[in-house]
Amino acid sequence: MSEIIRIESISDFVNALSELGECNKEKSRFFHGHSNACYQLMPSIYRQKYLIDKSEEEKKEKSLRKQIQEKLIKFATRIPVFMYLSDYREHSLKDVIQELEPELFTKVTGLSQADFSLLVSLNVFDEGVMNDAVYKFKRYEDASLEYTGIHKKEAYIGLYNTVIMC
Repeated sequence: MSEIIRIESISDFVNALSELGECNKEKSRFFHGHSNACYQLMPSIYRQKYLIDKSEEEKKEKSLRKQIQEKLIKFATRIPVFMYLSDYREHSLKDVIQELEPELFTKVTGLSQADFSLLVSLNVFDEGVMNDAVYKFKRYEDASLEYTGIHKKEAYIGLYNTVIMC
C-alpha cells in the first residue's frame, strides 16, 4: 500500500503532485480525502440509516401500489379484447362488465369483480376519457367490420358509463 500524504493547503497538494511525477499508463492517481480520518467512504444515503430503513407499513403500502399498478396495466391491455369478444355493444361497458358478462370479463382480463369495483371506487378511470376511448374503439371496429362486408347498424352504442343514440 502506498504512503499516506497529509495535505493541509493547496501548496501542499501542488508539491505532492509534483513529487509524484507525470501520470502515464503504468502510473495512475486516485485521490480521496476528508478532514475527518474516521469518515466512512460510502454513499451518503447509507450513512443516514433513516433514509434506508423502511417501516413495515411503508413496505406494505409500496406493495399495494405495485399490485394496483399491475392490475391497471392488465386492465388497459386486455379491455379491448373483452370489448371485441362481447356481443353487448348497445350497453355501457361498465354494465357489461358488472352485470351482463362478468365471467367473460374475469377470463379475459384476469381481474375479479372486486378488483374492478375497487378501481372504480378509487376513481381511477376518468369517465370522459374512457367514454371517448370506447367510442373510438367501436368506430374503429365498425370500420373494420364494414371493410370485411359485415354491416352493423345499431340504434344505440354503449360507451364506458353511458349509452348514446346513433
